Amino acid sequence: MTQFAVVMMIVWGLLVLIAAAVYLYRSRLQRDEVDQIVLDESLEHEKQAQAVIAAKVGKVEPILLICKWVVAVATVLVIAYWIWNIYSQFQ
Repeated sequence: MTQFAVVMMIVWGLLVLIAAAVYLYRSRLQRDEVDQIVLDESLEHEKQAQAVIAAKVGKVEPILLICKWVVAVATVLVIAYWIWNIYSQFQ
């Protein structure tokens, strides 16, 4: 295995780990999120807490989307490299 292949696999693995960490963080935030609307004025603190959670999840969503696209592109590059490598060995 060439040095380039080793570096490429390490970078790909790190990207996957980062994406997984962001995904787990978002899942942890959403765990405390309630899927109901608070209509009673006496539960205003609960409504504010849910708004804070929703705001945090809203900030994480674009980061997660970028991570997914970067991992997808890196995966395609890794697969293309391995196909090219196999093809060049048979010539």
